[in-house]
Amino acid sequence: MTEGMGSRARRTTSVQEKKKETTLLSILPPETTTSSSHSPAPMESSDVEQDLQRSVQAVLRELHAQAPALKSNRGMWRWSLHKKVDRDPRKSPVLVHILLRELEKAESEDVRHVIIPLLHTLMYVLTKATGITEELYQRTYAFCMRLLTLPAPYCTVALDCAVKLKTETAVPGTLYQRLVIAEQNLKNELYPYQERVFLFVDPELVPPSVCSALLLEIQAAQTQQTPEACMRHVVSHALQAALGGACRAEALQRKLQASPRRALERYFHAVVAAVEQMASEPSPSREGHLERLEEVHCSLLGPTAAARGRCGGNLLLPSGDALPGQPPSIPLPSPYITFHLWTDEEQLWKELVLFLRPRSHMRLSADLEALDLQGLLPDQELARASMLSTDSGIERDLPLGAEELPAPSSPETERAGLQRKGGMKKRVWPLDILMPSNWDGPPGLHRRTGRPTGDGELLPGVSRLHTARVLVLGDDRMLGRLAQAYHSLRKRETQTFCLTPRLSLQLYYIPVLTPEKPGSSRRVELGELAAFLGRADPWYESTVNTLCPAIQKLAEMPPALDTSQTVDPFILDVITYYVRMGTQPIYFQMYKVKIFFSDLSQDSAEDIFLTELKVKIQDSKLPKDGFSPRRKGTAEGPGAELALCYQKALLSHRTREVTISLRATELVLKALPASDSEDSRPTHSSPPPAVVSLTDHTCLNVSVTEVVKSSNLAGRSFSTMTNTFRTASIQIQSQDQRLLTLWLDKDNRRTFRDVVRFEVVPCPEPCSGTQKSKALWLSSHQQKEMERTKAKPKPLLMPINTFSGIVQ
Repeated sequence: MTEGMGSRARRTTSVQEKKKETTLLSILPPETTTSSSHSPAPMESSDVEQDLQRSVQAVLRELHAQAPALKSNRGMWRWSLHKKVDRDPRKSPVLVHILLRELEKAESEDVRHVIIPLLHTLMYVLTKATGITEELYQRTYAFCMRLLTLPAPYCTVALDCAVKLKTETAVPGTLYQRLVIAEQNLKNELYPYQERVFLFVDPELVPPSVCSALLLEIQAAQTQQTPEACMRHVVSHALQAALGGACRAEALQRKLQASPRRALERYFHAVVAAVEQMASEPSPSREGHLERLEEVHCSLLGPTAAARGRCGGNLLLPSGDALPGQPPSIPLPSPYITFHLWTDEEQLWKELVLFLRPRSHMRLSADLEALDLQGLLPDQELARASMLSTDSGIERDLPLGAEELPAPSSPETERAGLQRKGGMKKRVWPLDILMPSNWDGPPGLHRRTGRPTGDGELLPGVSRLHTARVLVLGDDRMLGRLAQAYHSLRKRETQTFCLTPRLSLQLYYIPVLTPEKPGSSRRVELGELAAFLGRADPWYESTVNTLCPAIQKLAEMPPALDTSQTVDPFILDVITYYVRMGTQPIYFQMYKVKIFFSDLSQDSAEDIFLTELKVKIQDSKLPKDGFSPRRKGTAEGPGAELALCYQKALLSHRTREVTISLRATELVLKALPASDSEDSRPTHSSPPPAVVSLTDHTCLNVSVTEVVKSSNLAGRSFSTMTNTFRTASIQIQSQDQRLLTLWLDKDNRRTFRDVVRFEVVPCPEPCSGTQKSKALWLSSHQQKEMERTKAKPKPLLMPINTFSGIVQ
């Protein structure tokens, strides 16, 4: 009887698991339903190429057409293409050859809108692949160099890819190694960069089922990504990428699995040293790199086994007649992601500070005090101290004993070579306080890793070794909260200057809209910024905007009963692809609103909005001081009398102030252009540094629901009409004691009532206290230029990363 009960329980469990598997496969395209537990049978190269060619063509059709049949699987074709290569690494050279051929075809036919998606797909394959021939690397590099003649964003993306390809061609495996080291925070001296993904979700805007489903998927993926496993992946990938078929992959993985932690760390540091030292050379030699990694290979497997691998190894050939034996797959671990429920306004600042300064280092307050003493706060005016020189410059005036020199190796000799006695002393940054010794990288690190020098060091001796990738999930209301936090962070940095010199902040956004009733317009209203990003970047529309229904389906699935069975995490894979390849920001103008209330004892309020400000008329009136009887027969009508004063946006970028009075029932100020308007071309752009400001090209679209009076035989009647205009700033005041209600960024939690007047202007960059000390270093001409530009403050723009920026 016990066996019968056990068999029934096993049948019930298998039925539930089969039901979950069927539910998961229902949201995937048909070609991804093959089981990953068994290796595919060896196929001819022509069959593999035809299968991959069909997948690539499906991605291209998705970019070309807008058919409903293709929209149902949008975003999954790219994912399934990468999964085919992950399950069988032998297909990587074939896929690289196909993608490069399609890119060259798009270049010759001038089909530009598919270039960036195909280039990102190609670079993602090259990052994970091994066995890519040098000829394919050089062809890809030459293609990227040809793209530099195209306008932005094509030349920007191509330049970033060309820099990576130049290093990867000479030192294979560099991209994979640096990516894993930075994302998994593997400690080493030669590549000290660290990255972390902060996933923020507002529990009041995102359903609890979605939050729990995402958290479970992230935890399930990260439980298998131990530091030891990541170090094994780095060693295996570096040896396979450099040695190719001469590397005994299976024996190597068995050896690494059996190695203790101390020995594994020794192999890991040896491989990192070999790769980074060769990549730092002005002209790295591929032969020298192979020799160093062959030594590591021999130390792992012994000279006999290594020699046997060189004699019997098969190189991967993308154009061969048959594929060689399948090497073990080396996964690319997903980045380290921390999940946060956004409940505190200062939560973003706190998490970034803890990332920059872990809990084990409790010197943050001391750092800020030391920074205050260095003239970084407005109270400190001077940035350097001077001393009157009493040195005549004549040798006979030297005091007695001055000719006695200290020992050559003494500290006094080193200081004497860097100082002038009695001369002007320049204040030096306290390197031991700004950056601990274990954080500072070797000299020239940023130059050889391809990082921009301007982003590498903002202060002498202080390097940006940390990258925080902040990913928010939600709708436009969540982006409004992010804009508030971003403005607060930038304002705080003008006082403490703690994060900016050492942290690179990257912002990402994935729309998650709560399901509404069919035909409801509320869902469309809350996803306006996501729709704008999709119009600006087609690859964002295809890859990221399609995640919303997939996340909702994941939340509806029952939890897996068998945790030992690995399931491909679709949502986590797409998030990982987005934060890795989405490096081109789109900048959005933030707006500041100053609000005045009917209660004179109440102070005015200031706030920030990013997408929309809505104004409605309250039923209540402002109490009058005295009695003023209304004339008989006058009809007040709906709405309120409003006085508007704004600067009209003209094509010539000249300012023209307009003042009007009208009766209106509602006003809507939108920072994003409508999709169906003739001005739907993106008004935001992603300029390179030191380019003309975008303030003149950024404006508010104001819609006013105006009340129109008409008289006829039946009496006086009222009708409404909507007028629209564009402006950079506006002031609105109620003139007939009617009070106003303001909603910011469509969020009911950010409501202001009993308003009589408000002003909206582009949010300026918070003034830094260090500008006073910087002005002392400038020449008279530069000081005059600085005073002239004070009247026009620099606008505060919030960047949101996409794959290409705005594609014109």
